[in-house]
Amino acid sequence: MPAGPAFPNVPPVTLPARPEPIEVNPATTAIVVIDMQNAYASPGGYVDLAGFDISGAASVIGQVAQVLDTARKAGIQVVFLQNGWDPDYVEAGGPGSPNWHKSNALKTMRAHPGLQGKLLARGGWDYELVDALQPKPGDIRLHKTRYSAFFNSQLDSVLRARAIRTLVFVGIASNVCVESTLRDAFHLEYFSVMLHDATHHLGPDYVQQATLYNIETFFGWVSTVAEFRSTLGQLPEGDRHGL
Repeated sequence: MPAGPAFPNVPPVTLPARPEPIEVNPATTAIVVIDMQNAYASPGGYVDLAGFDISGAASVIGQVAQVLDTARKAGIQVVFLQNGWDPDYVEAGGPGSPNWHKSNALKTMRAHPGLQGKLLARGGWDYELVDALQPKPGDIRLHKTRYSAFFNSQLDSVLRARAIRTLVFVGIASNVCVESTLRDAFHLEYFSVMLHDATHHLGPDYVQQATLYNIETFFGWVSTVAEFRSTLGQLPEGDRHGL
């Protein structure tokens, strides 16, 4: 298997995590940034309009920014996922799709017709990444139409083409899109770590604890931003396109 495009001479490092430490090789690792969009993290976005508490999102934006800074310096691939649909919502599915019935964005627009076409529509403000987390050269941006970033997307092929085996998850919502994607990653033979203080949940606080339990017991590992920065920040700087 190819070594990957970054840091072929840098040995793997051991990231402190629960339930046990995990080996991380920068050359075969990606940071997966889930749905850090205005819809989920900004006042006036879909989640705010739907009545969810977004007060914790601001701190998550700062935490994610620190993770991305450390990852880029270590030569780790950054992959942004954005959730949403075409402006006509064909990709969202009609009444024959469970998504039509369960998507809170679609339900909010049906309850408030004045919002129709404004929530999670590609090309609109709601769909865009928050200003503080814009992609940089070398980062990858992908589109997804359901909770899991692996469903009907290019994510798996993009990762496998780069020989990536380990995924570090940050973003929103830890109990919905992050966990859904991480569960699928497990079944696709990826090693997954969630940095729990660089994620934000939707719903009561106990759902975050349930997500952490599920991940560290069944599907992957859980670590922190401080542990990630301390461990990966020791590596020499470079870029994924050549030293």
